[in-house]
Amino acid sequence: MNGINKIILEIRAGAGGDEASIFAADLARMYRRYAEIRGWKFSTIDTSETTLGGYKTFIARLDGAGAYNDLRQESGVHRVQRIPATEKSGRVHTSTATVAVLPEIEPREFVINPNDLEVAFSRGGGPGGQNVNKVETAVRLTHKPTGLVVSARAERSQHANRELAMSLLRAKLYEIQRASEFQKVAADRKSQVGTGDRSEKIRTYNFPQDRITDHRIKKKWHGIENILAGNLEKIIKAFKL
Repeated sequence: MNGINKIILEIRAGAGGDEASIFAADLARMYRRYAEIRGWKFSTIDTSETTLGGYKTFIARLDGAGAYNDLRQESGVHRVQRIPATEKSGRVHTSTATVAVLPEIEPREFVINPNDLEVAFSRGGGPGGQNVNKVETAVRLTHKPTGLVVSARAERSQHANRELAMSLLRAKLYEIQRASEFQKVAADRKSQVGTGDRSEKIRTYNFPQDRITDHRIKKKWHGIENILAGNLEKIIKAFKL
């Protein structure tokens, strides 16, 4: 599993309203910049944006040497403590975002029965020029046996978005299958990304003290802005020691 070079990255705003979605966007940029530093390919699969420039959800595909080995420990609840831009009285708020890092599974390794799928198309509405707004390029897949719903709209063609959506669905179904060997699917989902509650954190980004704390390995780093700019090497290295 460590040698997997293609992964699905899923970020969701948790507790904290608008500030949580802004933090989710901060994390998305952090992973995108880290991918650029590593020379990996980073492509957006689907997003749900807010009016303040945040993300309710952000899903991307990363392709590069050591991607899964580097980022697998990022799965879980990330907590931020800072004064939001929307805060008038200067109070520090606590918000969360959940991150899931899933290995991408090749079609031959995990076969999905076409009869189990419900497929819907819609206008893309995303980047890519006027074409995506005129043609129904966005794809939404529902896996009827599990109720899982995934979508992709970043690409200009319906075929490309369907392939992306299938990759995302395979990754999620594979994780469910793996988890079922140990526990129920719902319990695994909770252990993977949690509910987004503030208490279920793996890492805290404390802006007033310019400190990041990983609660699993009990380590701390300073220089939040530098790390959010994609310089994750110190954290990733700490997990490999």
